[in-house]
Amino acid sequence: MGKAIFITGTDTGVGKTFFSCGLAAFLKTAGYKVGVMKPVETGCVAKDGQLFPDDAWRLKQASSCAEAIDLICPYRLAEPLAPSIAAERASVKIDIDCLLDVCRDISAKHDFTLVEGAGGLMVPLVPSFTFADFARVAKLPIIVVAANKLGVINHLLLTLEHAGCKGLPTVGYVLNQLSREISLAAETNREVLAGMTGVPCLGELPFVGEPVSFAGETLDRLEQALDMRWLELALRNP
Repeated sequence: MGKAIFITGTDTGVGKTFFSCGLAAFLKTAGYKVGVMKPVETGCVAKDGQLFPDDAWRLKQASSCAEAIDLICPYRLAEPLAPSIAAERASVKIDIDCLLDVCRDISAKHDFTLVEGAGGLMVPLVPSFTFADFARVAKLPIIVVAANKLGVINHLLLTLEHAGCKGLPTVGYVLNQLSREISLAAETNREVLAGMTGVPCLGELPFVGEPVSFAGETLDRLEQALDMRWLELALRNP
């Protein structure tokens, strides 16, 4: 079985998919066979009579993962809510065992598999079972993506503390720049966080406008922004 990592965020809209796609493209370029999974995607729009998981599709394209989109994203829900609530309102029952089986199956076929959550660690997949619980049961180390802005110190430290309470190994966190203008908070967050947690910062992602193609200059910028030593260690460790 290959290595797998769970990618979460401090909130929704912080750049999890952007980072996951960039990392998938980097690993693919480095010669790894990359698997991807988005267990549940909410806020899906209808295309050709079916709900289309845009984030999952972007992951598939960036990684060149050959798995069917229905396997990469087993549950697609229309309303932009936490999965447990969106599923209940759509009369859909999310099967955690099924998701775990799919995760293991994809991981077994690839050198490295990226599993992207929705929102943050404490978002419920089903009542009383969060994405943190999913990562714990699946035995996945995590990477946290955080928007590099005012408020991220509190949000990130709370996320890291909850990960520790759940016994989740944390590879590190990434600070993502969401706008062209760099605030004073964004300039100082990394230094402050370094003095408040032993979890390593894997890098600061630069602002990249849409649409994003994870090749050429964009991929070069991401590679320069990230400290890839942690990735090499993760690949070598059993």
